[in-house]
Amino acid sequence: MKHMLRSIFSLVVVLISFSGIAQEVSKQEVPKKDSIPPKTERYGIRFGVDLFKLTRSFYEKDYRGLELVGDYRLTRKHYIAVELGNENKTVDDTQLNFTTEGTYIKAGFDYNAYENWLGMENMIYVGLRYGVSSFKQTLNDYQVYNPNPHFGEEPITVSGEKFSGLSAQWGEVVAGVKAEVFNNIFVGFSFRINRLFTNKKPDNFDNLYIPGFNRTYDGDFGVGFNYTVSYFLPLYKATVKAKEKKEDKNKKKKSSKKNK
Repeated sequence: MKHMLRSIFSLVVVLISFSGIAQEVSKQEVPKKDSIPPKTERYGIRFGVDLFKLTRSFYEKDYRGLELVGDYRLTRKHYIAVELGNENKTVDDTQLNFTTEGTYIKAGFDYNAYENWLGMENMIYVGLRYGVSSFKQTLNDYQVYNPNPHFGEEPITVSGEKFSGLSAQWGEVVAGVKAEVFNNIFVGFSFRINRLFTNKKPDNFDNLYIPGFNRTYDGDFGVGFNYTVSYFLPLYKATVKAKEKKEDKNKKKKSSKKNK
């Protein structure tokens, strides 16, 4: 009886030992499932210069200007945008010649309507700006309008009168594109339609050109254009939420159906 109990006990010990070894082997042999890394997007500051104003200073003798541009990615689709510049422009019209000089700042936001693939950060955007300009005008010379040219042209009067302390405020509707051409280097262009809100004019003269607003048409409307090159400085990365991923997939499915 004792011999039989010893044999059973020995058999149980052996089975337990084999069971432990088998579990260790199974743990080593079964590979772990690969975890899919979460999708992340970069957030940071992009800053650059308007090449249109910069190059214009070289080929147009009556113009000097510089505009610095920048934006900050606030959300996946929204960007805070700022533009700061200085202009010196001489306008030679039919009956007057004047020089405008001043600085301006424009601030607002852009909405990126472009659906980027993974790793892309291009933009097709629309936005709004609020602009403020402080400037001065110099009336170089003028010619009094003569309704009866048969009696001869009026002589040109050299003035040199200066008007300082002028200012203007306006709003802009912006549409543009930005594309990454090299690592963190972007080029882009935008069109603007402007409307004046306030316009402090000098006595007996008008603000026909406003730094940052450009030439005025019909008193309070204007248009603008810029061509920029900028550098993106990444600050941090944020994980794309599941809801945002689902929205992207749905938009891609809809676009593929339309293409079919």
